[in-house]
Amino acid sequence: METIISSVETKSPARVSLGTVLLTAVAPLAWGSTYIVTENFLPPDRPLFAATVRALPVGLVLLAFRRQLPRGAWWWKAVVLGLCNIGLFFPLIFLAAYHLPGGLAATLQATSPLAVMAIAWPVIGERPAAIRLGAAVVGLVGVALLVLRSPGHVDTLGLVGAFGSVLVSAVGFVLIKRWPAPTDMLTVVSWQLVVGGLALLPVGLIVEGAPPALDGRAVLGFTWIAVAGTGLAYFCWFRGLSRMPAGAVSLIGLVNPAVGTLLGVVFAGEVFGWTQAIGMALVLGGVVAGQRLTRRPKAVEAPVPALAGNTG
Repeated sequence: METIISSVETKSPARVSLGTVLLTAVAPLAWGSTYIVTENFLPPDRPLFAATVRALPVGLVLLAFRRQLPRGAWWWKAVVLGLCNIGLFFPLIFLAAYHLPGGLAATLQATSPLAVMAIAWPVIGERPAAIRLGAAVVGLVGVALLVLRSPGHVDTLGLVGAFGSVLVSAVGFVLIKRWPAPTDMLTVVSWQLVVGGLALLPVGLIVEGAPPALDGRAVLGFTWIAVAGTGLAYFCWFRGLSRMPAGAVSLIGLVNPAVGTLLGVVFAGEVFGWTQAIGMALVLGGVVAGQRLTRRPKAVEAPVPALAGNTG
């Protein structure tokens, strides 16, 4: 009887490699710097201009580098993804930031893992594991302890922006998994950034007027947000979505407010006490608990029955 060596994967659910998790975490690590960079480097009260500059230039550069346009059904799919993940998400997140206290906005954003799991179940059949639901709740509590202070002024427009941003991004993230990329992920990211940036450009000009003058600090801030916080971050994020369960990826996003809190402590002298320390531990615990790490499946010997007449 002959034997062959074959790679057999166990049926344990949603196991991913540590390398994939760490690369995906680059995205929320970069996003965590957005608030402090916006506050200290970018021109004030120009959210649509900031969103456009964040998306369109780097999208055009990536598109010119990859030199590949969508084909067939991917024309409208790229439009849908670009609007959900960029064109609608960016202004909604800025709207929440301008109309809600920062802590409340971050806490509402931390409901994103639950929204992603709720949408992923009916759309792609990804049933949320109990451990991930629990991890999402633990992470949400942790974010609240990290950033939530006295509520301050809360208005309806800010709440619409916060919950709207959670909804459109959750839909966009799930659709990335439902529609497998027809090419490399960097090209798909370029399509989305260009679509979102082009959608934002005329709206920004109508609502906010001509672009403001930019000094050296603003140019530096926009360069960081566009290159690290958008181009690199979205490539890592969508790559993670293509290789991991949507719920697991969304939990990694909770690293965002944790990084923002630490940067605030280091550069803005914000308070960090026992409450924030407990919140940080809960956030990181929720992120880790939501991942199932495994090594690559080992090759095992699978016997093959001898064929008739096979003398070995």
